[in-house]
Amino acid sequence: MSGVSGRVLVVDDNKVIRQLIRVNLELEGFEVVTAADGAECLDVVHSVRPDVVTLDVVMPRLDGIKTAQRLREDPRTRHLPVAIISACGEGEGAPAADAFLAKPFEPAELVRVVRQLLHREPRERRQAGGPDAGEEPSAGDGSRQGRPAAGSARPGR
Repeated sequence: MSGVSGRVLVVDDNKVIRQLIRVNLELEGFEVVTAADGAECLDVVHSVRPDVVTLDVVMPRLDGIKTAQRLREDPRTRHLPVAIISACGEGEGAPAADAFLAKPFEPAELVRVVRQLLHREPRERRQAGGPDAGEEPSAGDGSRQGRPAAGSARPGR
């Protein structure tokens, strides 16, 4: 993957949002594959083999929360980093997600969250009691005072 930062599977039923996320990530060197809903995500995730998955919450057929749960239930995708990208905080606190980013989002914040997930400690070790296990940062006011704010990767999740 010379020159590529990683592969991201972007899942959103809104074509404009999918393209917006795709363009912003591709400009930063990511390879991006898209899916229109959770069912399509589950159909292609094994052939695409992404490093990170972003999921909208409200989608037809299979929503983002259930998709994240199914990814966690499958031994082949259990450790795959998942970011929920959604309006109104519907997915915030979703136990199967590693990060939450509220729409509308700043492109730089999107890239930061994806990069953070790409380089984070594997999920299994964190859940087994790593240094960040059990901490649950809140979606605060965006300040950077010793804890991640909204849109940040969630340790212990």
